[in-house]
Amino acid sequence: MCLLMAKKIRANSLIKAASDLVTSREKTRAGFIAMALEKNYIASPYIEEAKALKSLANQIKEPKDLLKVTDLRIGLLTASGLSDKSLNYLTEEDKTLAIKGLIEEFLEPAGVSFIDELVYRYLLTKGDALGGKARNLAGSLGERKFLRSLLSVLNLAGINYQWKDDDTNSWLDRPKDDNGIEKRIKALYWKKEKVDRVLVMNINVPLVSKNVDLSILNGTTEDLNSSKQSIIYSHDKYIALGELKGGIDPAGADEHWKTANSALNRIRSCFAKDKLKPQTFFVGAAIENSMATEIFKQLKTGALNNAANLTDDDQLTAICNWIVHL
Repeated sequence: MCLLMAKKIRANSLIKAASDLVTSREKTRAGFIAMALEKNYIASPYIEEAKALKSLANQIKEPKDLLKVTDLRIGLLTASGLSDKSLNYLTEEDKTLAIKGLIEEFLEPAGVSFIDELVYRYLLTKGDALGGKARNLAGSLGERKFLRSLLSVLNLAGINYQWKDDDTNSWLDRPKDDNGIEKRIKALYWKKEKVDRVLVMNINVPLVSKNVDLSILNGTTEDLNSSKQSIIYSHDKYIALGELKGGIDPAGADEHWKTANSALNRIRSCFAKDKLKPQTFFVGAAIENSMATEIFKQLKTGALNNAANLTDDDQLTAICNWIVHL
């Protein structure tokens, strides 16, 4: 029995107990700091725009004169509380009314400080946009870290690869300098010992009818296309499917695992109906004691084939190496 268990969890030999999966306080702290720095980075354009708005508005003597400056119109609309999306549903007359409301209700009462008031309200609206981006930030950072580790494993092994650019939707050869490409990878292809593998990020797997974070399939770049003949419709081409949760907040850890576990159970159930059994795995940044116990139990029983804590470089490298050799 012990030998059987050892065989089932050998994919990541670094995990010898549930406690090995738990995210340490130091890693949690580092994750929060990394998130904060990234938020500041994506906020930089908004800060620069606010500075430019203040500089241009400084030439205006009275709040009502702002309406005459066409170059400030978008900034004024933003300061009025209108999002970029909402502007698509408004006429020019509607937009002018919104700006007049801003001027009469807030800028004119501010007196000589009306320009500061304008900038504050501009940043307040942009803060909402930043909040929207920040909500997706944890997932994006998690994906980047995972992909960077996977690329590193491929590079060290001397395995050539091609990657699908999320911006252009085209396949590109491995660059001499791959710095930063993890931000743009939609899919990755490599070949090892005459075996073709494709990793696809965030696709709706037809058999499951749900989005899956990470899917590894048997096929080439030509096999992965937009037609009904694409390998994503060939159920037997799926080698492994995994869930990746990059959120670092311990308060949301259990909920993330609950969502991931439900998705993994659904994957196993749907493929089992076709008498197929692709491998399943989980990678998470925030792993608390209770969920670590559940994950380790699934590793021991073989329900889950592999797992790793995203904040543990050794575990992350190990699971990426496992993926490359599937």
